[in-house]
Amino acid sequence: MFIMEQIKIGTCIPGIKVTEWLPAMIEAGFETVSINFHMSLQNVDLLELSKKVRDILGDSGVTVSSLGYYCNPLQYEVHKESLEYCIDSARLFGADKVTTFAGALEGRSVDEAIPVFGRVFGELVKRGADNQIKIGIENCPMGGTWNQATCNIGFNPKAWDMMFTEVPNDNLGLEWEPAHQLSQLIDPLPQLKQWLKKIIHVHGKDSSVDWDTVRRLGVFGAEKYVYDRTPGFGDTDWRKIISILHMGGYNGDICIEGYLDPVYKGEWEMTAQLHGLNYLKWCRGGDFVANPWDK
Repeated sequence: MFIMEQIKIGTCIPGIKVTEWLPAMIEAGFETVSINFHMSLQNVDLLELSKKVRDILGDSGVTVSSLGYYCNPLQYEVHKESLEYCIDSARLFGADKVTTFAGALEGRSVDEAIPVFGRVFGELVKRGADNQIKIGIENCPMGGTWNQATCNIGFNPKAWDMMFTEVPNDNLGLEWEPAHQLSQLIDPLPQLKQWLKKIIHVHGKDSSVDWDTVRRLGVFGAEKYVYDRTPGFGDTDWRKIISILHMGGYNGDICIEGYLDPVYKGEWEMTAQLHGLNYLKWCRGGDFVANPWDK
């Protein structure tokens, strides 16, 4: 008898905090963890860190699903080298995914960056395949636009078409979340259906769009019009997201990316994360219960 594998709910932890925060996250009931670095590995020895992390995980059943290093490997050679280091080291944590940005030529258009993306990620994806690692591009604009990107061209589906044409390898995909699409006023649900086969990891982060501000002042920065939210407080129906993921055969996890909610922040951070954890567990239908007639 086929039993569907339930989508696990995890959390993202900064790499320099993981040994400090991980025990509490295990105790709280998170099922996976994503270990993340931003622009620098901060002189962390990944081999030594992996030993400490695996010791903390012990027999808890909690796993590291991804090692994230969000950088600009198209612009900076040191970022590319650090990303290679992560690809070579991810298996030390038990992870089979490395997540990152697509990079950019800062201040220039997405179109101009695509040939460089093809060359750099062609090499990185081959390195990933050699290590049995999938590489996921987070869909965050990082304040950039199509004509003036900052550090990630991989924020828009038009760019994805170009990126995956340039580097068509199966182990290159998306680390997707609805928040970054809502910030572009894109409906995330039909997009998820269209791009499901390229999604290798999901961030549990949502957004709330202030449509009154959009109607009054537009979207060019006179006032903030969209706010990142912890799942359960934003605009997205995560029941539908999880159903779409299941129907498309996704068997990964959803890792809550916290620390950005404008309301539940600071001393309320863990309150928000636990609400998100319980909400997403509810959205997925709870824990598996065997049918009494199948016994």
